[in-house]
Amino acid sequence: MKEIVLASGNAGKLKEFRAMLADFRVLSPKDLNISVDVEETGATFYDNALIKAKALYELCGLPTLADDSGLCVDALYGAPGVISARYNSGGDAENNKKLLADLNGKKNRAAHFACCIVYYDGSNIIASEGKTFGHIENELFGNGGFGYDPLFFSDDLNKTFGEASAEEKNSVSHRARALAELVNKLRELRVTNPKDNTR
Repeated sequence: MKEIVLASGNAGKLKEFRAMLADFRVLSPKDLNISVDVEETGATFYDNALIKAKALYELCGLPTLADDSGLCVDALYGAPGVISARYNSGGDAENNKKLLADLNGKKNRAAHFACCIVYYDGSNIIASEGKTFGHIENELFGNGGFGYDPLFFSDDLNKTFGEASAEEKNSVSHRARALAELVNKLRELRVTNPKDNTR
């Protein structure tokens, strides 16, 4: 079975990737006793995911996966976008507080979460993207999830991500959709690279 290394130590994310990438043995940096911590200086989710994927590849020499994601709000011209996690320096609570303040008085509260996943093996770069749409509420609802989840009302679920179960959120999430697209592209790569018979 071909090994692939995910640039994350998040147990939930590893579980999700392992379930979707059944044809691969998905490893974490910790499994290889390495650590990757790079500055995300890219202007787009793709840029940041590629930076992380290449940095990890240089350390392990195995095919790598990395993702970057964030919240994009129409009325804020796509912000907080690539700086979603550091929109305000105080963590989730402060990020949510700043978002509500920046949207104060704005009628258009449409928003989406976006995720880009990049596969890199030293020669091939494969990228996929997923989005999930909704709007930003005027106050927090629910205690589930993390980040902006209590403010993001999902069009698919008809509730905020903060009110949704993990299973509900993952069924429509931007990451799940990007990962599904990536799985199809990796299958195509195997077809176009017949010499790769690693199992």
